[in-house]
Amino acid sequence: MTSPQGKVLVTGASGYIAGFVIKALVAEGWPVRGTIRTLARAEQVRATLGLPDLELVACDLMRDDGWAEAMAGITHVQHIASPIPAGEPKDPDELIVPARDGALRALRFARAAGVQRVVMTSSMAAIAYGHGARSTPFTEADWSNVNSLDAYAYIKSKTLAERAARDWMAAHGAGMDYVSVNPAAVLGPVLGADFSTSLEVVKKLLDGALPGLPNLGFGVVDVRDVAALHVLAMTTPGLDGERFIAQGRFLWMREVAEVLKAGLGRQARRVPTRGLPDWLLKLLANFDATVKMVVPELGRRREASAAHAAERLGWQTRDEATTILDCARSLIEQGLVKG
Repeated sequence: MTSPQGKVLVTGASGYIAGFVIKALVAEGWPVRGTIRTLARAEQVRATLGLPDLELVACDLMRDDGWAEAMAGITHVQHIASPIPAGEPKDPDELIVPARDGALRALRFARAAGVQRVVMTSSMAAIAYGHGARSTPFTEADWSNVNSLDAYAYIKSKTLAERAARDWMAAHGAGMDYVSVNPAAVLGPVLGADFSTSLEVVKKLLDGALPGLPNLGFGVVDVRDVAALHVLAMTTPGLDGERFIAQGRFLWMREVAEVLKAGLGRQARRVPTRGLPDWLLKLLANFDATVKMVVPELGRRREASAAHAAERLGWQTRDEATTILDCARSLIEQGLVKG
């Protein structure tokens, strides 16, 4: 493990992945500065992370104000801030523009400040969509097709942001390293109420919000393992231009439900056991923005290989059942699931 030499800026410090990245960096002795959109949330973020002395500054993905000051004295950047919707926006640019322009803004100010390496949180959304039926696992060589019918706004935002970042680096990034991390559905424990949309799956199962189990699935990865991969991507020499998939096994919703039932006993009493017909989920989508977003995923299996991260960085994921149960217990303990 590389001993800390320098200081890390983590953008979007109030976010789910960013919180665990900050805690992992601090645990390894790295001085950290975080960005949030408004300093009005500073004390809440510090309390959630259990880091009362964490340095926080105000930056917005859509404005230059504060970025030069945020980058002052910084050697490494973890660019994690990106808009994540609770539902499909009326205009895709509501997501695409902040994601793309925010990434370019972070790179531009990082380069001007003499930053050594930027690690950017991308997504499997930038890899695994718009390819039709496929039996072979996705790898880092794949890119989502933003012109496909199944490329909804979030898919486009992550794909176009990462492509724009790589194009900018090729043209202007000489002397600075760039690495992307592309996680699947990020689950695991929560630190507070500000958690990723991907955890809604576990929350809705525990709440009994779904009358049955839809024919949906997703690759699972633990937020703690994602944070560890971000640190490895920042500290391992010779990674400029690299891309790392962060995904464990692909699980269907019925498999997630089985893990909850087996591991939680009475606390999983609202978790459904029957299947939910596709037509009924489509009906529910008219009343729930989160459900509407996943309708195009019915019956889709997206396997991906994290072999590159394992071979190049020695990265490993923990057992998916552990991740799901830690996620569920944490949601219950935090009072985020109806009793």
